[in-house]
Amino acid sequence: MNTSHHRPADTWSPLYFLASLGAGGLVVTFFMFLMFWVPHPDQPVPVFEDILKAFTTGTLPMKAAILIAVTGTAGFAFLNIKLLVWNLTQFASFRKTESYTKLVTSNGETQFLAMPLALAMTVNAGFILGLVFVPGLWSVVEYLFPLAMIAFGLIAVLAFRRIGGFLGRVLSEGGVFDVTANNSFAQLLPAFALSMIAVGMSAPAAMSTVPLIVGLSLVLSIMLGTIAALYAIVAAILAFNSMLHHGTAKESAPTLMIVVPILTVLGIMTLRQEHGLHTTFQAHGGVADSLLLTTTILAVQGVFLALGLLVLKRQKYADSYLRGDGNSAGAYALVCPGVALSVMLHFWINKGLVGAGLIAKFGVAYWSLTSLAIASQIAMIVLVFILNHRHFGRRAPLQSVPAE
Repeated sequence: MNTSHHRPADTWSPLYFLASLGAGGLVVTFFMFLMFWVPHPDQPVPVFEDILKAFTTGTLPMKAAILIAVTGTAGFAFLNIKLLVWNLTQFASFRKTESYTKLVTSNGETQFLAMPLALAMTVNAGFILGLVFVPGLWSVVEYLFPLAMIAFGLIAVLAFRRIGGFLGRVLSEGGVFDVTANNSFAQLLPAFALSMIAVGMSAPAAMSTVPLIVGLSLVLSIMLGTIAALYAIVAAILAFNSMLHHGTAKESAPTLMIVVPILTVLGIMTLRQEHGLHTTFQAHGGVADSLLLTTTILAVQGVFLALGLLVLKRQKYADSYLRGDGNSAGAYALVCPGVALSVMLHFWINKGLVGAGLIAKFGVAYWSLTSLAIASQIAMIVLVFILNHRHFGRRAPLQSVPAE
C-alpha cells in the first residue's frame, strides 16, 4: 500500500544495480584526472606516493585537481558500495517473491545480468581506491593480481550461469521469447556485463611484471571480450529488426546508447592488452595504434549517442521519467553512456592525440578537448543526484512504472 513515505525504489527491480554501476563509473572519471595529469614514472598507473608528491610539489591548479579527484573518488566509491550492498539485500528478498518467478520466465530475465555487471565495477573501483589511498600498495601488488583475477573469474561464472539459463530456456523451448517486446537494446546487458568483467581481467596484463600472470590475464580477457562482442553484435541485430517493426519501447529507450559503455570498456581492455604485449612479450605496435583505436571507438559511439538522444527526444523520455510523474529504474542506464564518453575522451586525448604527437599536453587544444570530457562528467554527476533524489528520496508517492 502506498504511503506518504513511499519511494519508487521500494518497488525493486534488478535494474537498480545500474545505480551502483553509475556511481562506480564516476569513480573512474575522477581517477582519469590522476591517471593522466599526475606523473607516475615508476609504474603504469599513479599510486598514493605519486599523488602525494604531486600534491606537495605541484602548482595550485595541480593541487586543486588532485583534491577534486581524491574527494570525488572517495565519495562516489562510498555511494557505489552502499548501493551495491542495498541491491544485494533487495535481491535476496526479491528471489522469494512471485515477481521473481515471473521475471525469470520472460524477456526480462537478462536484467539479472546487472548484478555481475555492478559487482565487476565495484571490484574495479576497489582497486582504484587502493591505488589512491593505500601507501605502499605497489610493493605487494603482484600478490593482489591473482586475487583480482579469481574475483573476476567468480563473477564471470555467475554471469555465464545467468546467460546460460536464459539462452537454454529460450533456445530449447519454442515461443517463450517475445520478439515483439525485443524492441530495444535491453538484451545487450549480458554483453555489457561480460565486457566489464573482461576489462577488469585485463588489468594485470597492463600492470604485472610476472609473465605467467600477464599471459593468463591476456588469454582470459581476450576470451571474455570476444564473447562479449559476439553477443552484442547478435543481440543488436535482432533488436534492431524488432525496433524497425514495432518502434523503440519508450521505457527501454536509454538502452539504445548501451553500445557506448560497451565500446569504452572493450577499448580500455584492448589498450591494456597491447601494453602487456609490448612490455612482457616485446610485441611492438605503431605510435598511432592508440589514436586509430580510440578514434574509431569515438566515431561509433557518436552514432549511437546521436541515435539514442534522437529517439529519447522524440519520445519525450525526460518529460516522463526525469521531470514528470513516472519513474523507471531503467533511467539509471542514462548515466553509463555519459560516463563512458567522458572516460573514452580522456583516453583519446592522452593516449591518442598526445601519444601520436598531434597536440601538446596541457596546451590550449588539450584543455579545449578535455573540457568536453569534464562537461560530460559533470552532467552525469548532476543526473545521478537527480535520479537518486527521485528514486530514493522519501516523499509523496509518484506513479512507479515497472521495468519491462
